[in-house]
This record gives sequence, C-alpha cells and structure tokens, in this order.
Amino acid sequence: MSRVGKQPIKVPEGVEITIDQNLIKISNGNKSLQREIDPSIIMEFNSDQRKILVRTTTKNKYQRSLHGLYRTLINNMVVGVTEGFKKKLEIVGVGYRAELKGKTLVLSLGYSHPILFKPPEDIQLTAATLTSIEVSGIDKQLVGQVAAKIRSFRPPEPYKGKGIKYEGEYVRRKAGKTAA
Repeated sequence: MSRVGKQPIKVPEGVEITIDQNLIKISNGNKSLQREIDPSIIMEFNSDQRKILVRTTTKNKYQRSLHGLYRTLINNMVVGVTEGFKKKLEIVGVGYRAELKGKTLVLSLGYSHPILFKPPEDIQLTAATLTSIEVSGIDKQLVGQVAAKIRSFRPPEPYKGKGIKYEGEYVRRKAGKTAA
C-alpha cells in the first residue's frame, strides 16, 4: 500500500465535501472543484474528525499504483479551495516586458509582434512590474499548465540567460565561442 495514500487528508472548517460514488466535489464559499476517481479507490469522509481517508480495494498492480496519486490529487483540491496556488515568472532581457490590458497579457519578447495571451476563466494573472508575472488560481494543474505555456513563448537560452523563467529557476549557462 502507498505510504502517501495511507495518510489522511485534513479538511479545514468551512470546506464542504460531497462524495457520490466515483465523483468527489470540494467547495469553499464560491470556489469549487470536482474530480472523477477510479472505481477501485474508496473515499471515506469522517465529518467528526474532518478527515478524508483514501483506500484501494484491489490487488491489481495498476489500480494500486493510483492510490497515492488520487490521495495527492484530492489533497491538492482541498488546498486549492482554501489557499490557492501561485507560480511566479521572471522576464530577463533588454526590451522584454509584460503588461496586462484588461485580462489579456501582452508580452514583448523580441519578436516582430507582441504576443497576446488570454488566460482561462479560473486563472488570474498579475504583472506587478514589467519583468514579473504571477499566475494564480485554485487548480494546481491548470496554474502550472498556464505558467508553462507563458514560459514556452520564450524559454531562457543558455548563453545570455534571456527569456522567461520561473522564479528561482537556475539557467545553466554555456560558454560562447572564443576567438582563436
């Protein structure tokens, strides 16, 4: 049995849990997430202790491998509706910048045209400075996917380090050509 999957998920006060066969819905005020779970996984919500237990019922290796995965996905849903998730991006390069016009992110990244990026509904973008972008939302997978999409417009290059990188990301630098 998975060591991660054995651990109970603590549910804070105010978070509502609805389990209907293989569908779990977690909501907190107007924030709500739902996910369909594999039928071999059993979820039990103990309302007295405010804990969710995730168990597996089968000896099938593939379905047992999903045990820890689904426990982590459910835990991310609980954290998402209570705290939310954030990813910060930094823009490095002369003339590279980002600004918000309404909900659309306008990126100037050295191309002949600006790049316009409209995020999904559940994602909030903020550009505190011209060289930083913050992606936030309640769905961890969607926040990471949007941050990766923005980074893909101009990933950091290894010679000068110019491009869009995650905050704290180390760009391994290469030596350029040397004159003989």
